[in-house]
Amino acid sequence: MAKNQKKQKRNPTPKLSKSEKRLAKWKARAKSLADELRVLTAPLAKKVIVSPLAPKDGFPLLPEIAGVEFAAAQAGVRYKGRRDVMLARLAPGSVIAGTFTRSATRSASVLDCQAKIGSKAGADRGADRGAAILVNSGNANAFTGRRGWISVETLAQSVAQKLDLLPSRVFTSSTGVIGEPLPHERIIDTLDSLIDGLAPDGITGAAQAIMTTDTFPKGAMAELEIGDQPVRIAGIAKGSGMIAPDMATMLVYIFTDATIGQRQLQSLVSRLTDSSFNCITVDSDTSTSDTLLVAATGQSAAPAIDDMRSADARGFAAALEGVMLDLAHQVVRDGEGATKFVGVTVTGAANNADAKRCALSIANSPLVKTAIAGEDPNWGRIVAAVGKSGAAADRDRLAIRFGQISVAAEGMADPDYVEADAAAYMKQDDLEIGVDLGLGRGKATVWTCDLTHRYIDINADYRS
Repeated sequence: MAKNQKKQKRNPTPKLSKSEKRLAKWKARAKSLADELRVLTAPLAKKVIVSPLAPKDGFPLLPEIAGVEFAAAQAGVRYKGRRDVMLARLAPGSVIAGTFTRSATRSASVLDCQAKIGSKAGADRGADRGAAILVNSGNANAFTGRRGWISVETLAQSVAQKLDLLPSRVFTSSTGVIGEPLPHERIIDTLDSLIDGLAPDGITGAAQAIMTTDTFPKGAMAELEIGDQPVRIAGIAKGSGMIAPDMATMLVYIFTDATIGQRQLQSLVSRLTDSSFNCITVDSDTSTSDTLLVAATGQSAAPAIDDMRSADARGFAAALEGVMLDLAHQVVRDGEGATKFVGVTVTGAANNADAKRCALSIANSPLVKTAIAGEDPNWGRIVAAVGKSGAAADRDRLAIRFGQISVAAEGMADPDYVEADAAAYMKQDDLEIGVDLGLGRGKATVWTCDLTHRYIDINADYRS
């Protein structure tokens, strides 16, 4: 013991003064801002092909959400020279809801988050100490066996220890290549700098850090009043390929300062997922890692949302749905190689389920999607997609339109249809395909994009 004491005297741990600690924090913040500027200008230097459907105004100015801080860093998980890990710290009392992929091969991170949100202990225990979300890009930590679980548990415990949280209140996500062990020690090495860089206005860097083949970061926001007090919602997402959700979408994180119970928030998120993220498709493939987390900090001065039938609850639900739908549409607009954003609406189906089944059949059809890419109004391919969908259909009641142009009616080409008009319409960036089955009152809308050779270019060498 004497030797240890002598050793400690020879190498004393330096104690920083308050001013030195404050200076260290500002240095970390300055480095984070410098990294953010570099990432924002990187597309210009590397000539990254940004989707032509990207928002013209760029990443939106998102409001700060009271009770949430963000940071991003370079861990070198797979990518070099760019941030690939983000941390969000949530204030004590925050509640978290989520939806996840139902893929049979979902990742350890997804299974861990599901267990934490689905259990009473995970949802409530330790809430008085806050929570955290840690996300990395470049490696999905999926199909990695026991090592995948070790990575998740090690990361959760490391974050919990450094932020004085329970591991059950640390939620991790990973996205990227499947089947390769996650070098989690690289992420752990960045935790100190991440924590030093935590700031309420760091959401832009967080949005950039979770990107993989995305060509632009995705963000959306909403503000409303409850009891004459402002309530804010801000969300970020990543997603570009492997998009055919069976729960939510790729990776999505939404934050609000509203006060709402976990059970009420979970019910709301589950319902709104079906009308937003579960209605998009890029390539008909569902990811192993799809995760949507929604966190409510309760830091707004607005009254709590207790009665889900109240006008306040309905207003909050509408605002949250707007953010979710905005992010879902941005994912489609960044579809790998996409040049067209397409809404497919099916009406007159026997029921809503048949309408969605038919709409997805059209939206996922390679023949339909390549015709759209070639600006060819080949409506026969839509007829074929309806016929193969499995939804109840009657050839002689079927009607099809492109935008406001009636293409077919009562099972045959519309006698007033002029193909040149449809061909001109197909040159637009945003398109609407309408199908009426003439059988009932079922209806559904899904959103997709075209299929170009660029999709092959991106996915043929994704791991190189």
